[in-house]
This record gives sequence, structure tokens and C-alpha cells, in this order.
Amino acid sequence: MEIGFERLTSTMDMGKLAHVLTYHADEPMIFSSGIFLMLFLGFTFIYMLLQRRTTARLVFVTLFSYYFYYKSSGLYFLLLAFVTCSDFLIGRAIHKTRKENGCRARWLVVTSIAIDLALLGYFKYTNFFGATWAAIMGGNFQPYDIFLPVGISFFTFQSLSYTIDIYRGNIKPLGHLLDYAFYVSFFPQLVAGPIVRARDFVPQIRQPLQITNRMMGTGVYLIVIGLFKKAVISDYISLNYVDRIFDNPHLYSGIENLLGIYGYALQIYCDFSGYSDMAIGIALLLGFHFPMNFNAPYRSSSVTEFWHRWHISLSTWLKDYLYISLGGNRRGKVRQYINLFLTMLLGGLWHGASMNFVVWGAMHGMALGVHKFFSQQVLHRDRHCQSKGWRKAGAIVLTFHFVCFAWIFFRNSTFSGSWTMIGKVFTDFHPELLWTVVAGYKEVFALMLFGFVSHYLPDSWQDRIIGMLSKCNVVLHALVIAVVAYIVIQVKSSNIQPFIYFQF
Repeated sequence: MEIGFERLTSTMDMGKLAHVLTYHADEPMIFSSGIFLMLFLGFTFIYMLLQRRTTARLVFVTLFSYYFYYKSSGLYFLLLAFVTCSDFLIGRAIHKTRKENGCRARWLVVTSIAIDLALLGYFKYTNFFGATWAAIMGGNFQPYDIFLPVGISFFTFQSLSYTIDIYRGNIKPLGHLLDYAFYVSFFPQLVAGPIVRARDFVPQIRQPLQITNRMMGTGVYLIVIGLFKKAVISDYISLNYVDRIFDNPHLYSGIENLLGIYGYALQIYCDFSGYSDMAIGIALLLGFHFPMNFNAPYRSSSVTEFWHRWHISLSTWLKDYLYISLGGNRRGKVRQYINLFLTMLLGGLWHGASMNFVVWGAMHGMALGVHKFFSQQVLHRDRHCQSKGWRKAGAIVLTFHFVCFAWIFFRNSTFSGSWTMIGKVFTDFHPELLWTVVAGYKEVFALMLFGFVSHYLPDSWQDRIIGMLSKCNVVLHALVIAVVAYIVIQVKSSNIQPFIYFQF
């Protein structure tokens, strides 16, 4: 009987293990989850054992990356494999024919673009365009049940930049499919960026693995700060205040709605920059450098500067592969403003298949055009000119509130919800309720205050912390991460909160 009980217990344990290790749509593996932290410890141990065996290490990381994607999107890891093989072969063909037959090379790069955008369009935009067409024609459209693979926008854009850069002659194609699979699937940035260019990443792939003390210190700092941003600040203020306001704006006063908008501005920044911080930090611990993706965007004194600081890898991708392809500033001022607007309009659509994202993109496109016209044509300022003193402070406040106003349309899935919030702020404000609201949500607003104040701290503070961590040993690094992980466990909700940008 004891043997039977032991077998039953063993079977139950195996069942739990199988549940943990297999894909479940409601339990995606993210950096702040316990399963990832557990697997990453084992992954790091094997990774360091393979330190001097480059090919074996690349195979191991690629397999782990595919498993990571499987845990996020199930069998759609096959889609990642298809995009990888397709663009690898097309890239080699483009390079062979680029000088000998420019027309054929052009058709090859068009084929690469068509394949990647067709996949992106089917999974992400079929229902959107179907519903839009039905509304125009006055018909009835029943949405298809199409699962959106996590991070499809990121890895298709990353793979697209590879074939386009080969066509432009900026890079040469990789000689081994393994190297390209490693580049496209590298798990730290696979599902939510940053969008890493081949010309920045490929030269690092087969370099001897070297992790300096500075890389270790910076990596640990970014992992800790990213984990705190996401799992403590973003998740807590979202679940305990922001979501309640946006779900039912008509139930709250204008001051509560305004605080909810400020809260969402902090939530989406901490959520997305927190992921980017962890991705960059993990890559550093593995010996790879990623470009910065966020640089204190709410310090911006103009919308133009905001897009130099927010989601930098996407904004530079759109500039290099869309804005410049449309003509950039080479065809006169009017065409430049049109190109800016179209780039941001499509950038908004990239974020999601919904008119609210299109409106958000259009708002930023118009704001960029207005700022460029006013600063260059009216004030005749150089594009590198920066305001100072109180003028700069006023510009920062104005830019922040424009960005917050645009976030209303980004966050709300319906325009009626957005207009309700705006109406509440301007017609039902009730400032006398401020201290009552703050007192009722003390922890939420304490975290919001901490988040915004830390956002405006000098960069030198961060450099000092990284400098101190760089002098610590591995034991202290592990202790720092453990302390932050303990804090996260104390404040996190029982359910996993996926990163906001997983839906893009």
C-alpha cells in the first residue's frame, strides 16, 4: 500500500512538473515569473560550461530561446522558424544577385517584405481590416478566431531589417543558418524587444565570450531595476488604481480620472522600460550588448525629443526603413511633414489592430510636424537647439501632458471611454477630493511619487550605483537580486501580469 501511495505521489509530481514545463495560454513565461528564474539558473550553469565551445553554446542558447518562445506562444514557435529560414535564404540570394542583377535583387527583397508583412497582417490585422471594410460597405463582419503570437511584430521587424540591409549593401549575409537563428530568436529580446539590428548584433555572435566586471554590474543593476519597475510599480498601481479608473471612468470624478491618466503614463513606462532593462541586463550577463531602448522619456521638452527617448529601437527602425524610404526630408518641407505623419500613423497601427492606436499615432505625427514647423520655420532654431531654465521646464510639462492626453486613446479600447474621461477631467473635476483620494490609495500614490521622482534623478546617480555593483562579487550580486525578488513576492498579485507590449 505504501508503494502504491509513493507511485501515486510520484505520478502527481510528474504531472505538476509537466504542467509547469508545457505551454499554457494563461501562464506565459515572463522574466518576472518564478519558472523563468528557476530555469535561468540552470541555463546559466550550462551556458558557462560551454563558454569556450562557441558552436555548442550557440546551439544551446537557440534551443532554449525556442523553448522560451514555446512557453509564450505554444506551437507558433514554428512560425519563428519559418521566418528565420525564409529570410536567411532570401538574404543569401539578395547578396549573390545585388551587383549582377539589381532588378532580381529588388524583387527578392520585396518578396522578403511581402512574406513577413503577410504573416504579420494575417495574425494581427485580418479582423481589423475585415471589420473596417464591413463598416464602410455597411455589412456585418464576424471576427475570426485568430491567435496573436507573442512578439510577432518584434521578430518580423528584426528579420526584415536584415534582408533590407543586405539589399542596401550595409551588411553581408551570415554564412550559417545557426548564427541567423541565434540572432532572430535570442530570448532576452525575442518577445518584446528591443529591436536589435543585425549590424549591431551579428559581429558579437562568434566573438570569444568575455563578461567584464562593468558588464556584470550593469547587468545586475538593469535586471533589479527592471524587475522593480515591472512587478512592483507597474503591476501594483495598475491592479489597485489605474485599471479601475479606465474600466469605469464615468464612476469617478475628474481629479480621479486625471490621476488615473498620470498613473497609466507611469505604468506603461515602467512596464515596457522594465522589460527592456531586464532584456538588456540579461544579455549583458551572457556577454552581449543591446542598444538602449528608453532614456527617461518624460524628461523630454518636445515631442521630437520624446521619440528620441521612448522605444528608441522602434523609432529609429521606423525612421531608417519607413520614413527614409518614403523620401524623408529630401523632397521639400510639405512632403517631409506628410512623411512624418504617415510614419507615425503606421507606427500607431504597428502597436495594435484598432482605430484607437491609429488615432494615437496620428496625434503624434501631427505633433511632430507642428513642432518641426514651429521651431524651424517660425523660430528659425537649429534642430539641435535646446531650451534652458524655466522655458525648458515649461516645455517638459507641456510635452508630458500632451503625451498623457494621447495615452488616453492608446489605453482605451473605445472612443466613448476616452471622451468620457476627457469630459470628466474638464467638466467634473472636483479638486477638493484630491486629499481624500490620495488618503484612500496611499500605497499607490507613494509608488507613483517614487516612480516619477526617480525618473528625474540625474544620470550620475545611476552611474554611481553601477560602479558600486561592478566592484561586488557574484555572491553579492545574487543577494541583491534575491532581496528584490523577495520584495516582488510580497507585493505581487497571485496572477501573472503579462507585459503590456506582449500584445503588440
